[in-house]
Amino acid sequence: MKRGWGIALFCICFCALFLVCALWRGLTLRFYRLETDKLTEDARLRLVLLTDLHSAVYGEGHRELLDLVLDQRPDAILLGGDIVDDVAPLENALSFFAALSRTGIPAYYVSGNHDRWRPDFEDVLEKIEGYGVTILEDGVLPLNTPWGQVNLCGLREYRTAEECAAALAAAFESLSPDAYNILLAHRPDYIDLYRQYPFDLVLSGHTHGGQVRIPLLVNGLFAPDQGWFPQYAGGLYEVGETSLVVSRGLSYYPRLPRVFDPPEVVVIDVEGTRKAAQS
Repeated sequence: MKRGWGIALFCICFCALFLVCALWRGLTLRFYRLETDKLTEDARLRLVLLTDLHSAVYGEGHRELLDLVLDQRPDAILLGGDIVDDVAPLENALSFFAALSRTGIPAYYVSGNHDRWRPDFEDVLEKIEGYGVTILEDGVLPLNTPWGQVNLCGLREYRTAEECAAALAAAFESLSPDAYNILLAHRPDYIDLYRQYPFDLVLSGHTHGGQVRIPLLVNGLFAPDQGWFPQYAGGLYEVGETSLVVSRGLSYYPRLPRVFDPPEVVVIDVEGTRKAAQS
């Protein structure tokens, strides 16, 4: 009898621990390291990718999130869409941008679908820009580096693949393949369109990590615009000559819990391999 109670107690404790681990929603750091021969071997470019905040709040003044970001000492913070939400309070997102502006780190933003679902989105866009965040939509921003040419490119959210293809052609037809080209675009499912242009690195979100993961078995259960068992749920993918990094995002909904899929801050280190020219 005592043995039976012991087994039952063990099973209860095991299940409780399993649930705590499965439903844990504390912030996770995810690191990716990429190499390129387009930059000299002393190149060290650190980027932090934040996506899909959906107006969530991480502590007073978003300190929990921003302290974690600052600890990584990034050269730039890239905001890959759905930082704002169309339902959750706008003030939550604006307080994030206000706190972000005080970090002193350059920040760049593109829209996601939930951003653009807001009827007042154009006004919101002006407010975001007012906090010193660079709106990087359908454009190219050359970054001055001592290691070689780096172009930071951004693509706004487009509802259809046809609209996306037209925007890509208009904005990036003359993009130099000799530069290291980074594209910030919310949706990873358009990767076959992106890779028609000389982008070395594409940074996306949108998937929420597939919402449910089974470690070592299922990387994601369901993602918007990809459906069940999405091909690009979260992580680093090599698609032809293009590296695609998909963030699992920062949002959390108590009514739709993430399972083995905690919110994450993504850190990308780009390192050069080209020998510098001898003077």
